[in-house]
Amino acid sequence: MNSRPSSFDELDRKIVTALMANARTSFAEIGAGIGLSATAVKRRVDRLRETGVITGFTATVRPSALGWRTEAYVEVYCEGAAPPRRLAEVVRNHPEITAAMTVTGGADALLHVRARDVEHFEEVLERIRVEPFIRKTISVMVLSHLIPDSPEAGASHPVPDGAPARSGPALNG
Repeated sequence: MNSRPSSFDELDRKIVTALMANARTSFAEIGAGIGLSATAVKRRVDRLRETGVITGFTATVRPSALGWRTEAYVEVYCEGAAPPRRLAEVVRNHPEITAAMTVTGGADALLHVRARDVEHFEEVLERIRVEPFIRKTISVMVLSHLIPDSPEAGASHPVPDGAPARSGPALNG
């Protein structure tokens, strides 16, 4: 990644918006929509990648197709001051944790957890709670996604080994 400053103009914004809507949109299609050639769009995308504006391209997957049928957010409260680096080490050991962040307020961290079912979620929660510096957790189960096309409604992490990839209704509609 290049550290030199780079301009980000309205054409770049339109390109990024098009790619966020559908990363498989061709440079020619994007160019036709914003008045640039496919080559010019490619050059801009290459520059946006080089400067770190675009960090990657992913597929959004229906979580239930990967076996994720249960979803929750878990507030984590630590004894004393647990450094974010230590929290990051812990969450990396749990493939069911799809996002983790330190937060303001009473909790020290917020975890987004996906599991096969409630029993699997309970197992994950118990594995998190055994960490010596974790004082308590508070969990909130997701019932439905009100914005089903949001990134939070999709999954970007693979299902853990042993979790069945069954079909059926999605949690997110």
